[in-house]
Amino acid sequence: MFDPQDPEATIAAAAGRVSNWGRWGADDVLGTLNLLTPDKRVQAAALVRTGASFDLTQHFNTNGPQKGWLRRVNPVHAMLGTGLDAEAGIPAFPHGIGGADDMITMPLQASTQWDGLGHIFDHGTAYNGRRSGAVVTSEGDNTTGIETTAGRFVGRGVLLDVARHLGQDAELPDGFAITPEHLDATAAAHGVQVTSGDLLLVRTGRLARARRDITEGRGWGDYAGGESPGLSFTSLDWLRERDVAAVATDTWGVEVRPSEFSVPTFQPFHQVAIPHLGLFLGEMWDLEALAADCAVDGVHEFLLAAAPLPVTGAVGAPVAPIAVK
Repeated sequence: MFDPQDPEATIAAAAGRVSNWGRWGADDVLGTLNLLTPDKRVQAAALVRTGASFDLTQHFNTNGPQKGWLRRVNPVHAMLGTGLDAEAGIPAFPHGIGGADDMITMPLQASTQWDGLGHIFDHGTAYNGRRSGAVVTSEGDNTTGIETTAGRFVGRGVLLDVARHLGQDAELPDGFAITPEHLDATAAAHGVQVTSGDLLLVRTGRLARARRDITEGRGWGDYAGGESPGLSFTSLDWLRERDVAAVATDTWGVEVRPSEFSVPTFQPFHQVAIPHLGLFLGEMWDLEALAADCAVDGVHEFLLAAAPLPVTGAVGAPVAPIAVK
C-alpha cells in the first residue's frame, strides 16, 4: 500500500481508497464536515462539565511565525485612529466623544487557521472531481470558499497528545511520522475513542519546541515550513475509516516533514486529504494549555468551537478555536 520509492502510484492508490467524491452528492461543498451533524453537536454539548475554556490560537501579530516562505508574512496591524487623536479632538465629534479604529493586513494562513477544500488540488482536480480552474480563479474560490462552512465547526473535540504519550519530554523530533498504530496507542492510553464527526486534535510538541527556541534567542527558525513531526501518509486510511470531520495539529503543515518517501515530494498527505477525502486541515494550533489540563484530569474530549473567519471565496482562513471542558 505504501511504496516509498513511488509517490505517484502510492498517492493515486490512496486517493482511490479514501475518496469521498459523490458520497454526499455531486454538488457537495462541505466534504467531511457533513459528518458533523446536529446530533453530534448535542452529544458534544453534554461534555461540558467544569466550564473551563482554553484558547487554542497562536495570536496574530508581527512576531511570527512566518518568515516569507510561499509569500506568507506576519500580520501587519495599523491604527486608523488613536487615543492621541481623541485628546487632540480629531475628528471633532460632538460632546467630547472619541474613539480608536484599526486595520490588519495579512495572508489568511499566517497563523492558526483552517485549510479549505479549495486550497490543494491533485493533477488539476479539486474536491468532488471538479476542475481546479473552475473552482478557484483570481476572484477566489467560487465553489468551496471557506464561507460555506459558516456555523459548522462546532462539535466534539478529541485531543490525542501523541508527543506526551510517545515523545521525550512531551515532544516528538522532526521527521517523526505519526502512524495509525501511534494514534491507536495514544487513544487507548488516554481512554478515548475517535468516532465519526469528531474534530481531532493531534499534539506533536513542535510549537513548544519553537517557543523554547524563541526564549533562548534562536527565533522561530523553520517552524513555518521546515522539518517537523506530523501525521504519516499512512494515517489517511485511519482518518477515513473513523470518518473524522477535521484534523488539526500544532505544526505548520499537519503532515510529517520531510515526507516518508525516499524521492522528492511536497505535501503528499495534503494532496490526498483535501481534494479526495474532502478533509479540513487545521494548522499552527496552540494545544499546550489544553494538553496540560488533559494530562492532569485525564479527560481528552470536550466541546470545540472553531469557526473560521468567513471570508467569501477564501481557500483558508484564520480561526480562534475554543475548547470547553
